[in-house]
This record gives sequence, structure tokens and C-alpha cells, in this order.
Amino acid sequence: MSTLVCVILTSLIATTLSSGATRETVEFLIGSGGRGLKNGCSSENHGKYRVTQCSKLRNTKAPPPAPPVKKTELLVFSDQRLASVYPIIQKFKSLITSDPLGITKTWAGSDICSYKGFFCDSPPDNKSATAVASVDFNGFQLAAPTLDGFLDQLPDVALFHANSNSFSGTISPNIARLPYLYELDISNNLFSGSFPAAVLGMNGLTFLDIRFNFFTGAVPPQIFTQNLDVLFINNNNFMTTLPDNLGNTHIRYLTLANNKFTGPIPRDIFKVFSSLSEVLLLNNQITGCLPYEVGLLKEATVFDAGNNRLTGPLPFALSCLEKVEQLNFAGNQLFGMVPEVACELVKLTNFSLSDNYFTTLGPTCRFLIEKGVLDITNNCIPDLPFQKSVEECSDFIAHPRSCPQMWSYTFIPCMSSSSSGSTNPGMAPSS
Repeated sequence: MSTLVCVILTSLIATTLSSGATRETVEFLIGSGGRGLKNGCSSENHGKYRVTQCSKLRNTKAPPPAPPVKKTELLVFSDQRLASVYPIIQKFKSLITSDPLGITKTWAGSDICSYKGFFCDSPPDNKSATAVASVDFNGFQLAAPTLDGFLDQLPDVALFHANSNSFSGTISPNIARLPYLYELDISNNLFSGSFPAAVLGMNGLTFLDIRFNFFTGAVPPQIFTQNLDVLFINNNNFMTTLPDNLGNTHIRYLTLANNKFTGPIPRDIFKVFSSLSEVLLLNNQITGCLPYEVGLLKEATVFDAGNNRLTGPLPFALSCLEKVEQLNFAGNQLFGMVPEVACELVKLTNFSLSDNYFTTLGPTCRFLIEKGVLDITNNCIPDLPFQKSVEECSDFIAHPRSCPQMWSYTFIPCMSSSSSGSTNPGMAPSS
């Protein structure tokens, strides 16, 4: 190496060290013989640099720009009451396990009043405000494990209808805090547990429909004296006696069918049912006898007490049901004579007495068989086909059953005293 080159290298090394260069850079300069970067990245004499420095030299392109930051949509609500229920609705949305109709796709954004199933109005305490006043999920086929944290957290809701979904769980006691709720329909779902006692004492509630669920246990008797117009509790698993206080209710529409109610029918119940067009007691475990008060059902077009454990004769008072079209007492333990006066009801189109123990049938009733109106199969009438066996009928007769005040069964409360069939003409039998 010439003297000049040595001088240049010495000067270059000194300058490099004074500028804070790394040891690897100095080694490169010495090893390259001053050739610098001319052949450095392809030379085999400086492998360490190829790893540490050449890669940096080759990557001369500017780094790609960072992706733009997605701006979070700022939700603006038309009323603070809507803003307060937005997270409640979104939380409930996250619990939905099935939504075949895509209902919850509409539950997005700040316009809650446009969500499918939600309806807004002015709450009673502030006519200038806007709030979720009604929820109607009828037929939406939604599924969720509970309504807790949703229904009970809608402070302004007045109507909540959720018929025909797959909601389950129990009903939160916190619904008692909803000041405006007056209609609650959770029928045809999968709710279970005891009767939703939270509704007791909700004075504003006028409509309660919990039918077609899996509620069980007793029905609180005070529900029948509450300020309700409609009470549908049929098709559950309620296991209790019919309360004696039914006569004190003013419920206009009441269904008790398809449960496990036991005990006799309270005599006062017919006063309750006197304004009903349909009286449905079928498919329970009701025992005892039918009292003459059945004749008070003057507005009834349907009276169905089939598939119970009723016994005794049919009261002549059935003849007072002038509007009745369907009578069903099938599947009981009724016996004796079928009253001819009951078969004379002019609007009667379906009269089912099958699977009982009747033994006598008059000509008017036989005419209804010919017309296809009366079904009296599987009884104990000797000259008719499709009856019980002689052995079964004999066994039933061998264990006689009786009803209190048997003489009252010929009393017809709608007739005048001169034509009454009672043994005490003109006087109703004493209780």
C-alpha cells in the first residue's frame, strides 16, 4: 500500500471514530482497503456488514403510510330517554341466539324509533319528550335465555307484547317498578318457574297473558281480584285449587284451561263468567259437581269443561244458555239422564258428552245424534252403539256418587216461578 493511501486511510479512520461510527464500520473501512461502498454489498470480505448494514442500504423505499384511523360514529339521539335505553337494547341484542327473520339487523344507529318492534311516544310525565313506549315482538321467532335486564329496564314502556318467540327463564321482579306498564303479553314462549308474582299489586296492569308457557305451582288468589280486564293463564302447569274469591273479580276475559287445577268449581265462578262469551275449563283436574249456577252464563257461546273429573248429573239450568253453540263435558264421570231441556237449545251446534256414564237419553237428544250435533259415545246407554262395556258400567254404578242438594239439579234459574222445574217453585236453592 502506498504512503499516500495509508495517509488517507489514517485520516478517514480518525474522522470516522470522531463522528461516533461503530466498530463494524471501522472494520469495514480497513478490510475494504478504502473501496468504501463501491463493492461493499457484493463483496465476500464483509459478511457481518451484509447482515447489519447492507440490508438497511437496500431498503431505501419509504415505509408504507399507516392505515387511516377509522372514526367512531358519534350517535346523536333525539331525546335523552332514547339515549339511556340504547345500551340496554344493544346488550339484549347480544343475547339473541336466534333471529331467523333478521329483526335485530334494524337495531343499529341512534334512530331507535325506527328499530323493528320498537315504538315511540311521549311519556305521561313529559309530553314534549320522546321515549320507547311500546315493544311488539309478536311472531318475531327470536330466542334469548332471558328478558331480565331488558324488559325491566325500559322505564317508559306501557305495552310489551312478545307472543310466539323462544324467550325463556323467569320474569324479573323488577317489572313491578315500571310505572306505565298496562299490557304484558309473553304467551307462547318457554318461560318457567312460579307464577310471576311481580305483577301482583301493579295497579295499572289491565292485560296479562302468560298462556302457553311452563309456569307451575299455585296461582296467587289475589290476582283474581286485581284490576285486570284480561287474564289468560291457560296451557301452563299450574297445580292449585280454584280460589273461592273468584266471585269478587271483575275480569272480563279469563281462561284457565289446560293446567292442573284441582278441587270443585266455586259456585261464584259463574257470576264471574256471566259476561264471557267463552268459558274454558277443559283439561284440568277439577272435581265435584256442576252447580245450578251454570245457568248464569247468559252470554256464553262456548262452555267447555271437558277432560276433568266432574261427577253427578247435568243440571237442568243448562237450558238457560240461550246463546251457547258448543257444550263440552266429554271425559268426565257424569251420570244419570241427559236433560232434554239442554238438547232443546236452538243455537247448539256441538254437544259432546262422550266418555261419561250417562244411562238415559230422551227423544230430543236422540234427534241431535241424528243431526250430528250430539256425541254420546262411550257411555252406558244400553240401546246405543259404541258404549262402555257392561262390566265397566256395573262397576261404576256399584260405587255410587252423590252431589250436595241433588234436588237443585232440576232448578232452572232463568224460568219464571210458575214454570220452574224446582221442587221449590220460584226459589233458588240455598247454598
